[in-house]
Amino acid sequence: MKKTALVIMAAGIGSRFGGGIKQLEPLGPNGEVIMEYSIHDALAAGFNKVVFIIRKEMEDYFKQVVGDKISNLCEVAYAYQNIDDLPNGFSNPEGRKKPWGTGQAVLCCKGIVTDPFLVINADDYYGKEAFSKIHEFLVNPPKASKKYNFCMAGFILKNTLSDNGGVTRGVCSVNKDLYLTDVIETGDIVKTDNGAGTMQPDGTIKPLDADSYVSMNMWGLTPDFIDILEKGFVDFLSDPDLNRLKGEYLLPTVIGGLVEKGEASVKVLKTDDKWFGVTYGEDKYYVKDAFLKLRDSGVYPPTLY
Repeated sequence: MKKTALVIMAAGIGSRFGGGIKQLEPLGPNGEVIMEYSIHDALAAGFNKVVFIIRKEMEDYFKQVVGDKISNLCEVAYAYQNIDDLPNGFSNPEGRKKPWGTGQAVLCCKGIVTDPFLVINADDYYGKEAFSKIHEFLVNPPKASKKYNFCMAGFILKNTLSDNGGVTRGVCSVNKDLYLTDVIETGDIVKTDNGAGTMQPDGTIKPLDADSYVSMNMWGLTPDFIDILEKGFVDFLSDPDLNRLKGEYLLPTVIGGLVEKGEASVKVLKTDDKWFGVTYGEDKYYVKDAFLKLRDSGVYPPTLY
């Protein structure tokens, strides 16, 4: 069996959540956290290793809530994202409080992830379909004319919005064969009467196509991508226009840059599953109800493990 890894980014701080560690918030009927559903679906799809990206200071509690349970099911490894883990010659400016984004998070897996892998957010529920599609791509990749051959779950924008405020999504453009041609990280996307739009500084809303594809940071990648991240991080930090207090090194930006340069092909694997997650504290009430309905309808067993 070909080895494949599920990489879960769980080191985020969650400034909009309103306290606590949102990745470890008990939201399932039996106190499950969101990532346990992702792990359940990934193992069912054929993934056989789980790598958790966390902050070192949360390790003991993380293992108590999630990690020790999963270690009884498959191989488990940990990578640690640290704000100070920067290339030689670089340092954090005074006042920076958050790590350097999803690109830095996956870079922490260097030496740990050596097989094709799927990367996801810990606090997003993705549904079952995308795990199966991405696993199939990773174990049986189609022939590609580009140097790098990746994939992503293509969610429909209207299926990924929160009732409680704006969200950030990678808004994608695709060609007729459903290969990614562009991805733009777009913030403050809100629900509107006509579907979706972006909130502007003057309070107006710029419409977006609610049926467009978006990235939910669910990427199917190969181990050599981590080497790309390593070089790219130096270039990112060397940019004289970088906002060193708030700038983030983001996966959609890195992957979009490879596509733009013609170095990577990214197959967009459409999923009609509905996303939900805990961007805001108020989201947890909807999420709890949604998991209860998924259990009662038989999508998940009474207990996951």
